Amino acid sequence: MSLLVVGSVALDSVQTPFGKRDEMLGGSAVYCAIAASHFTRVRLVGVVGEDFPRDAVELLRTRRIDLSGLEIKRGKTFRWGGVYSEDMNERTTLNTALNVFQDFRPRIPDESRRTAYAFLGNISPSLQLNVLDQMERTRFVAMDTMNFWIDRAREELLSVLRKVDAVLINESEAKQLSGNSTLVKATRIIQELGCHTVLVKLGEHGCYHVCRDECFVAPAYPLEVVRDPTGAGDSFAGGFMGYLSQVGRSDARTLREAVVYGSVMASFAVEDFGVEGLVELTDTDIARRYEEFRQLVSF
Repeated sequence: MSLLVVGSVALDSVQTPFGKRDEMLGGSAVYCAIAASHFTRVRLVGVVGEDFPRDAVELLRTRRIDLSGLEIKRGKTFRWGGVYSEDMNERTTLNTALNVFQDFRPRIPDESRRTAYAFLGNISPSLQLNVLDQMERTRFVAMDTMNFWIDRAREELLSVLRKVDAVLINESEAKQLSGNSTLVKATRIIQELGCHTVLVKLGEHGCYHVCRDECFVAPAYPLEVVRDPTGAGDSFAGGFMGYLSQVGRSDARTLREAVVYGSVMASFAVEDFGVEGLVELTDTDIARRYEEFRQLVSF
């Protein structure tokens, strides 16, 4: 099996209490793809400018990520810059330059259109619909979204929800989308809107997962040091979707296992800056932390 990942590829400049890094490899598609590459073959679809660093391309290739869907266009690569508060609970965006990403129109290579598993990163619902129209014979598709699209493109977003199998969303977005301030009720309303699997990312408090009539709560891994929270949610998505692609199933038990693998990958991501916490991982590292998660939730 393999996983198609569609989303942003960026150069991030981040400042946290642990330091500052300029123009690191980032973007939703990158975090998701690298995390998922520890489980399955990944096909990445995105766009970069002519200034995209050669070593960033090589890093992605060392993870055996298929870059045939990565367009290189005249202009500059998407850039984002932000600073985190002392306790890491607040993030202030300092600058956003969409550059070539502003006109991004995903083109799925012919050989990737029958990819069984797909993750649609946080791009406009119209582009997510366009990707779905290009796909054939998918088995499980998950999407991400944000408050901007919930507010500005609600009807298109609802159309995407009815076509995918899972939505990844944070707590405030879930409440905004559902119009309900209670998390449990909010997830049920989102299911009624057409998506049977809802994963609510709760940051340092873990993940609340609802699939049809079942719910599951996974804690966040207890870390002594969090150096850079950027990309945690997309790394979670990579672990979640990568595991589903690896095993080729999406029953209730497997979905719970995938949630824990998502939490595992997110925990590794935040321990270092950018994608550095994901790149050098071994299968043994992942298996050990997965077992530690098992002990956390056993009683």
